[in-house]
Amino acid sequence: MKLVTVLMLTALPLYCYAGIGCDLLDDMISTTIDPDVDVTEYINNLKDFLPGEETEKAYTFMKECFLHQSEETLEKVQELEEAVYSSFWCAQY
Repeated sequence: MKLVTVLMLTALPLYCYAGIGCDLLDDMISTTIDPDVDVTEYINNLKDFLPGEETEKAYTFMKECFLHQSEETLEKVQELEEAVYSSFWCAQY
């Protein structure tokens, strides 16, 4: 689970550097972290970006992993996201 989070958040500077999808990615990460968003609502919000059933299963699994995390862990993930966004690479955009 932590590896998935780290890999997802390390991709943020690349998206910001390319200047594409930062708002979309931010919304996706926010809904992934949010414990009030259930799996069905999460998948429905991302339906346009899921190319196939396998990707949908992977996103479902990832959301379920976040739903089983403690509040403290979710806060730390959000802090990590903010640190990445305020990093040198994303600050330019």
